[in-house]
Amino acid sequence: MDGGDMIGKSKAGARPVLLDEESHVESFRQTRNNRRTELVEDYVELIDDLLQDTGEARQIDVARRLGVAQPTVAKMLKRLTAEGLVQQKPYRGIFLTAEGKSLADSARERHRIVEGFLLALGVGPEAARIDAEGIEHHVSEETLGVFKRHIERQRS
Repeated sequence: MDGGDMIGKSKAGARPVLLDEESHVESFRQTRNNRRTELVEDYVELIDDLLQDTGEARQIDVARRLGVAQPTVAKMLKRLTAEGLVQQKPYRGIFLTAEGKSLADSARERHRIVEGFLLALGVGPEAARIDAEGIEHHVSEETLGVFKRHIERQRS
């Protein structure tokens, strides 16, 4: 197998060679975990953005911004409340707990780094923003660090 490749080439160069079973399982486990946390991160980041921009985050605003129905948002808010990330106050909207605010800040920083890296590579601003929205949830801390160092080298 070739250095960092997940799938290498056989000696004949024609067929891909599978990873060992344990490595394969770990790759898919990590991807499944990232998918589970992706929505949670998107919700807390949006709630934080709404709070900073308008001073309030309401269920209807979250639904509109995410392009989903209010019952979908209500279900996720129950989950976020149970996980200790948000608090809902009747007639007052949605608020982040300290843990929710920390997660929102972390997600926003990951997005900023990924978007900055894509821009440094020459990706256009709109594509970089959209692509970063997906990539930010799936990039490892190691890769994120490399992205950050690349951006810093570009600036100096």
